[in-house]
Amino acid sequence: MNEVKQPKRPLIYYYGLMLLLLMLFNFLFMPWLTKRQIHEVDYNTFVTMVEEGDVGAAEVQTQENLILFTSKDGTTIYQTGMMPDTELTQRLLDAGVSTRGEIIEETSPWLYFLLTWGLPMILLIGFGQFMSKKMMDKAGGPNSMMFGLGKSNAKIYVKSSEGIKFSDVAGEDEAKESLTEIVQYLHDPAQYKDIGARMPKGILLVGPPGTGKTMLAKAVAGEANVPFFSMSGSEFVEMFVGMGASKVRDLFDQAKQKAPCIVFIDEIDAIGKKRDGQFGGNDEREQTLNQLLTEMDGFEDNTGVIILAATNRPEALDPALLRPGRFDRRVPVELPDLKGREEILKVHARKVRLEPDVDFNKIARMASGASGAELANIVNEAALRAVRDGRKTATQADLEESIEVVIAGYQKKNAILTDKEKCIVAYHEIGHALVAALQNHSAPVQKITIIPRTSGALGYTM
Repeated sequence: MNEVKQPKRPLIYYYGLMLLLLMLFNFLFMPWLTKRQIHEVDYNTFVTMVEEGDVGAAEVQTQENLILFTSKDGTTIYQTGMMPDTELTQRLLDAGVSTRGEIIEETSPWLYFLLTWGLPMILLIGFGQFMSKKMMDKAGGPNSMMFGLGKSNAKIYVKSSEGIKFSDVAGEDEAKESLTEIVQYLHDPAQYKDIGARMPKGILLVGPPGTGKTMLAKAVAGEANVPFFSMSGSEFVEMFVGMGASKVRDLFDQAKQKAPCIVFIDEIDAIGKKRDGQFGGNDEREQTLNQLLTEMDGFEDNTGVIILAATNRPEALDPALLRPGRFDRRVPVELPDLKGREEILKVHARKVRLEPDVDFNKIARMASGASGAELANIVNEAALRAVRDGRKTATQADLEESIEVVIAGYQKKNAILTDKEKCIVAYHEIGHALVAALQNHSAPVQKITIIPRTSGALGYTM
C-alpha cells in the first residue's frame, strides 16, 4: 500500500512564522523606514546658511568627518563634509546655533510606536483570527482542534499496483475467509441491502503478537480497493482532557468523507479498557472511549465505514465495546500450523534468493510455534548469513541456523565451559531427547547441541 501522509501544520507553526517575519521586519527594515531623509550640501552652503541664520542646530562628528545640521525650524536635516576651518566654532556661537545633544534622525515617537508595535499586533491578531476561523470551518464547529492537538494523525493508505492482497497473507485461511465477506460488501453493498442484511460495523482481530493482524487489515483494504485509515490506540491519548475524543471525531469525519473505507485501530486496548471507576468520570481515556462508542453506534449511521481493530488482550476490553452493534464479529488470528508456516515461509522467500533444493517443510517443522513475524525474521536472518559468508544465495543450512538464531540467539563461541559443565549440559539435553523418543506420535528430534547461546541457554534439544 502507498502511504499518503498529510502535512501536519498546527496553528502554533503559523504563529511562530508570523513572529519571525515581524522580528525580521523590525530589525532589517524599520531603521530604513523610520530614518528621515538627509540632504547633502557642500561646505560653502553650510557656511552661508550659518551666516544668514538658517541653521537651528549642528553636530560635528569628527570620527565620520561629517557635520550634521538642521534648518531653522528643525524640519530638514543636512549633511556636509568637514573642512579645516579654525573659525567654525566661533561662527556657530555668533549665529546662535545650538550645539547641544545629538540630531535625531528618526521619526516621531508616535509614528515609531505605530510601526514597531501597533501594526505588528494588528497583523498578528488578524492572522490568528483568520487561521482560527479557517480551522473551525474545516473541522465543522467551535470544538475544533487547538494547535493541532485534537486532530487525528491517522495514516491514509490507498490501493496501488504493489498493494497487499490476500495472496500476500499466508497461514490464516479461516481469518481470510471471514474477512472476504467484508470485501464483497465493499465491492457490491446493494446485494446485501436488497435482502435486508446489515454488514457488521466493527470486526475485532484477536491473536498473539506477530500473527499478522495489521497485515490482514491492509489486505482487506487492498482487495476492496478502498481508502484505509490506520491509527494506533495510544495515539488517541493526549495530555489534555478532551483531546482524545476530538481526535476520534476528526478521524470519523475524515472516514465519512472517504466512504466507503476502512478504519483500522491497532492495539485498541490502549483506549478500550474496562471502565472500572478507578480514574474517575472525567478521565481522558474514558472520554475517548465514550466518544468511540458513540461514533460506532450513535444516532448517526456510518454507512460505508468499516471498523477493524486489533488486540492481543481481548479480556481487557470494555463490554460495551464488544457488544453486537459495535464489534459484531471477532476473528481469531492464531499462530500458524505446519501447513501455514510452510506457506508463510514461501511468501517471504519470494523476496530472497534461495537455493532450489530448499525444503520448506523441514524448516516449518523445525520452527514449531513460530509466529508469522518470527518466520519472516528467520528468512531475513538466512539472507544476512549468506551475505556475511560472501554467497549470492541462501541455503538450507542458512535457514536452519537462522531458526536457532531467532529462537535461542547467536552462538557464544568465546564462552568457556569446563569438562564437567559440558558433561552436565550433555546429560541434560540427552534426557530431553530420550523423553521425546519414548513418546508416541511426538515430533522427532532434529538437533542436540551444547553450544551456549546469547539467550542464556547452555544447550538445547530441537
